[in-house]
Amino acid sequence: MATSHPEFNEKTTATEVAQTFASDIRGKNVIITGVGPNSLGEALALAIGSQNPANLILASRTETKVEEVAKNVREQNPGISIAVIALNLASQKSIRAAASKIQGLVDRVDTLINNAGMMVLDRETTEEGIEMQFGTNHIGHFLFTNLLMAQLKNAAKASGRGSTRVVNVTSAGHRLSPIRFHDYNFEGKEVPVDERPPGGVATHSKTANILFTVYLTKHLATAGIVSYSVHPGSIWTGLSRGLDDAGHDTMSKTSNVWKSADQGGATMLVAAFDPALTDVSDPSAIYLSDCQFAKTAPHAVNMDAAERLFELSEELVGTKFDL
Repeated sequence: MATSHPEFNEKTTATEVAQTFASDIRGKNVIITGVGPNSLGEALALAIGSQNPANLILASRTETKVEEVAKNVREQNPGISIAVIALNLASQKSIRAAASKIQGLVDRVDTLINNAGMMVLDRETTEEGIEMQFGTNHIGHFLFTNLLMAQLKNAAKASGRGSTRVVNVTSAGHRLSPIRFHDYNFEGKEVPVDERPPGGVATHSKTANILFTVYLTKHLATAGIVSYSVHPGSIWTGLSRGLDDAGHDTMSKTSNVWKSADQGGATMLVAAFDPALTDVSDPSAIYLSDCQFAKTAPHAVNMDAAERLFELSEELVGTKFDL
């Protein structure tokens, strides 16, 4: 499988991709999480908003910041339909309330872009006591996506196979660690060798994003829904606001190519709207970087791990989901 535009690369912008796939955006209901000023979410909103979606639903923790982005999109695209939703992914109560509001707004969701992410240096927890990065980056989006499954399936029934999509943002950092099932909450419990991160870097939320994508791809195939996981590239965004000087120095050395937010959003829009990506023949071929398919670490596409993670996630949100 390949994308329809092999010339797209790390320099391609979300604006360019949206223009290219204008007919695939027009008339769709699109949800973006993690939307604030000068962010990837804003770049996505501006690019998608320029191509006449039916409804653009912007969700993030701080409603006033989302409103700033909505105002910017409206100014550039008069007449566009935009809804602003308060969504705190570190609170399952907030997630359920946000999903309920969206269910009241639209009966179908054509495109869900789970873009929000959090990075913390010290161990923190969500309202439910789940380690913050895992609880927000994965568990939060896991619950949000599953609560909107009826709307996603409605969209799939009304459109062509594979045009309804769930895009989960991850990063190349998924290579740092498999899922620590024996100590997912980072409480210092002993873990078996196959769950220990190479180099001792203990973080696994980005691996979880890909495994969730693998699970969705397998179990939603009959419904005509596809899912992709995307590494947007190296971008200086609010995600790095929690880093100290040493952390910023380390981050600055992790990539030779630093992207603008508009460039960072490009791969997400390829995953969301490229008409060539309507079917996934191999559940492990669901990861894109620099607007093209890329290889993942083996632990991120292991189907047994994906099934196990889904069951653990159901336990942590207290709800069973039958896809």
